[in-house]
Amino acid sequence: MKPKGSLKFLMVLIFPLALILGGCNESSPPKATSGVKKAAVQVRTGADGYTIEQRNVMQRLKEDNTPGAIKHLYVISPMSGQVLIYSTVKGKVTSSGKRLTPYHVSSGGDYPDSIPVNIGGSKYHTPEVLQDDGTYGSSAPYIYWWDTRGFRHEHYFTGGQVIHVSSQPIAVKNIIINMELAGENG
Repeated sequence: MKPKGSLKFLMVLIFPLALILGGCNESSPPKATSGVKKAAVQVRTGADGYTIEQRNVMQRLKEDNTPGAIKHLYVISPMSGQVLIYSTVKGKVTSSGKRLTPYHVSSGGDYPDSIPVNIGGSKYHTPEVLQDDGTYGSSAPYIYWWDTRGFRHEHYFTGGQVIHVSSQPIAVKNIIINMELAGENG
């Protein structure tokens, strides 16, 4: 008689579990509470197997790391459209938040699914992922760059402004501060 009782006990446990798990249909698409279903799209790739977006990112990384590359930086007033500052850029403009090491590291198991990183010959773990350009970090309150004369510049974002960086100079009516002329007259 004990086997019947054990079987009943197992059925009482397994049946609700089977109902719960059976209700989980992994093949049904997610739905918003409004009833709208998740949309999907097929993206075509080129003959090289990459999307246009992937090619743009690859080209930007190549261009940003081309030795001798010159760019042109314009700081534009969003109110008037006037160019406030112009400067050449030797290489690329960099955000102050970019780093060669991660911000957050631990020598223990503080970060689940962490990534090992070597800093100064010691092994640490970080939740941060090394970015495509070989740096950690993100955009921050200011940018910096070196001009073609070798002078370093920092620009802090205050009061709203448009930053435009181009691989070719653009035609503008006038420039309030032209970094290329700084120091030429005295």
